Amino acid sequence: MKKRTLIAVDLGGESCRISLLRWDRETPELQTIHRFSNGPMVDGRHLYWDINRIYEGVERGLRLCAEVATEPIASIGVDGWGVDYVRIKPGGEAQQNPFCYRDERTIEAEKEVHRIIPRETLYRLTGIQLLRFNTLYQLYADRADGSAHHLRWLQIPEFIMYRLGGEPVSEYTNATHGALVGLDNRNWCTEIFEKTSLDAKAPHRIVPPGSIIGSVKPTLAGLSALANTKLIVPACHDTASAIAGIPAEGDDWAFISSGTWSLVGTLLDSPCITSEALDRNFSNLGGAGGKICFLKNVNGMWLLGQCLTQWKLHGHEVPLNELFEACTALPTPERLLDVDDPEFLLPGDMPAVINAHQERAGRVALSSDREGMARMANLVLHSLAARYAQVLQELVSITGKRIRRLYIVGGGSRNEFLNRLTAQRTGLDIMIGAAESSTIGNLAVQLATLDGDYSSVTGVSYAAVTRWAERLLSHSGKTLSWRNSA
Repeated sequence: MKKRTLIAVDLGGESCRISLLRWDRETPELQTIHRFSNGPMVDGRHLYWDINRIYEGVERGLRLCAEVATEPIASIGVDGWGVDYVRIKPGGEAQQNPFCYRDERTIEAEKEVHRIIPRETLYRLTGIQLLRFNTLYQLYADRADGSAHHLRWLQIPEFIMYRLGGEPVSEYTNATHGALVGLDNRNWCTEIFEKTSLDAKAPHRIVPPGSIIGSVKPTLAGLSALANTKLIVPACHDTASAIAGIPAEGDDWAFISSGTWSLVGTLLDSPCITSEALDRNFSNLGGAGGKICFLKNVNGMWLLGQCLTQWKLHGHEVPLNELFEACTALPTPERLLDVDDPEFLLPGDMPAVINAHQERAGRVALSSDREGMARMANLVLHSLAARYAQVLQELVSITGKRIRRLYIVGGGSRNEFLNRLTAQRTGLDIMIGAAESSTIGNLAVQLATLDGDYSSVTGVSYAAVTRWAERLLSHSGKTLSWRNSA
């Protein structure tokens, strides 16, 4: 296990970070060098991502890393949210800003696709959870409105790596998330492209996690620390990276990757596409080392984040620690929310949407004073914990696994109140992993590749990734040193 200096780029729907891994003798040291905010923008009646702003933020972070690095940087990997993509003009530039997955244009597209291909057939072909923002429905929406549907495309993490100098490729874990990859051959599903009249030549070839796709472009390679830096696709889907960052042994554990979305699931050696898995809408997301992340999306901290944004707009602001402290003194709500109700998926005045649900249930609307905000936060968090428990019960029923431990990673793992509620609802031993687990998994994949633990079929080995994740998280009883200078 050779120690190397690396960079992990994590793209998030609300913020992005660029982190530098260095070593103090035998101890890994991870530092957030640059962080910048992100979020969809409204242009007309659609939601988009500002792709140039995202790239500029990444490049600035890489330059800052090069300034502080005392050793050559061996490689860079980029992970991020899935399903969204960039159409590329013949010259290599983005045709336009990519649509945000929360845009409502896919509502009709999903219905049209299911008229052509029944949902049961789609699930049999791909094993992917049927969600209206899947890449399949977005591409069909492009075709319906003539949005340059003939142009080639890359999902956002791979597009950023392409802009950095890499070969244009689609990384396997990220590709699977869009409901376009066949379970039988781990490649683009010809049947889906043909039946929906989508251009099968528009996506790029699929490569496994850990593939080296080139070196940084000359403008960055001119910086001494980046002169010989390789570009390695990690598990480009941030959830797959986050799960790769859990160095758990055995087969008795499940996970929650807790953030804007909460991904609740377990690892499998092969896909599960039973009728019950379809009925419960579980997904078989490709994982690092040939594993399957068998999981379900739960509408996570998005609800509370939208509430906080709305309260702040109206001058009602309270620190999160005070809000959670106030929640601990409140009773369990008598009636909980269905956090996955489609109304809760859209941006806007979330407190008003929640109150509308309260009133339809015959309950009193909650005020926007401090007590009302605490009661709404309490309602959201209790509802999330209950939903986690429900999904885990479904998971056990479908897989037959005996789950004893639950690893919680991601930014939401810092929420001690929610963790306690989750422990009470599930009855499982709660193991709190890294808030930055996607960074750990990203780096572990890069390190495994550089060590030579790589296959052209499945990419990096699961055992090698787990070993590196464990080493990054602890060494001789010492916890990973995480310093935030952003």
